Amino acid sequence: MIAARGLERTFPGRHGAVEAVRGVDLDVAEGEVLGLLGRNGAGKTTTVRMLTTLLDPTAGTARVAGHDVVTERREVRRRIGLVGQGGAAGSEHRVVDELRTQARLHGLGRREAAERAARMCADFGLEGLEHRLAKTLSGGQRRRLDIALGLVSRPQVLFLDEPTAGLDPHSRAAVWEHVRSLRTEHGVTVFLTTHYLDEADQICDRITVVDEGRVIADDTPEALKDATAGDTVVIATRQVAEAAVAVGRAVPGGRVDKAADAVQVRVVEARRRLADILRELDHAGVDVESVLVKRPSLDDVFLTLTGRSMHEQHAQPDQNEPRERRGQRGGGGTSRTASEAAESPEPAGGTGAATASDGPAPGTAARPVPAARAASPAAAGAAARPAATGTATATPREDQ
Repeated sequence: MIAARGLERTFPGRHGAVEAVRGVDLDVAEGEVLGLLGRNGAGKTTTVRMLTTLLDPTAGTARVAGHDVVTERREVRRRIGLVGQGGAAGSEHRVVDELRTQARLHGLGRREAAERAARMCADFGLEGLEHRLAKTLSGGQRRRLDIALGLVSRPQVLFLDEPTAGLDPHSRAAVWEHVRSLRTEHGVTVFLTTHYLDEADQICDRITVVDEGRVIADDTPEALKDATAGDTVVIATRQVAEAAVAVGRAVPGGRVDKAADAVQVRVVEARRRLADILRELDHAGVDVESVLVKRPSLDDVFLTLTGRSMHEQHAQPDQNEPRERRGQRGGGGTSRTASEAAESPEPAGGTGAATASDGPAPGTAARPVPAARAASPAAAGAAARPAATGTATATPREDQ
């Protein structure tokens, strides 16, 4: 459903080119939930913007739902939905009006649009809120409205950029549940970006880890944990020295760490090795008080892969990506990574833009705009062209 090869994006900067995405290869199967995991500035949002036709790649190719993201933008947009970080709903518009308008922009008749809007409200817990202005909704309710807007056209692929950023734990859990249902009930392929480790672990079939614009790992959450980090076995005993020797025999080449009253070793698939460890301890006459097996977290995986924790503050937050006009090719000067070269502040909201000749981009052009505020041909003529759903503004922003 999504295939990218050698995808790159370079932005011009004051001190040389900023490499936001560097040679990314991606494959996402139909009906799969893929999580793009990385810290701020790793290249996640820039990748999404390229896959959703909001930003031309500097190099490489990508196809979404069978169509090229550069040469077949309109066909890609007919088949995708996008929920960006900034929110898709107009603050002064009613929930039901936003949903109906989005459906009408995708060619549905008045009755079908009303039915689709009612269904979205029921599916996403918005019943009773239909006539509320979007600005009066809670953070969780507004995020559910954003996802509903992304799905009202029944896209084949839904892109979610940091779908739970800034939400409280209860609202985050509710969004997780809705994302899970997209595949089971609607058969939608979901591509989401996140830096929340528990989120990726809970809802993704597969995780692609990116760091400084490159893919550094790609597998299921459990496979990444087993192959990259391994389990930690902690043995509580008063005979620490003897236990360390016995564990070393049971796990050749394993790193055995000693504490005042315990020994620990990291092994792959501890459940298969635990019997050997206990057998060696018994043979050595070690009195074991307790044994604890700890599964690794995705933060352990990231730490092993990069030498840094996901919880560490990134040196250059993604709000500082250089400003860039859509379609402009970066280049010249000395290449640097996005994390090494932050330039101008990020404009408020938004994830990208598209030219009017390509039809409305996934974003604000696809929702009603009062005549006094309609400032672009894309916004003024959106109803006449196919549109994807989501969030976009006229100025691209730093990748996250």
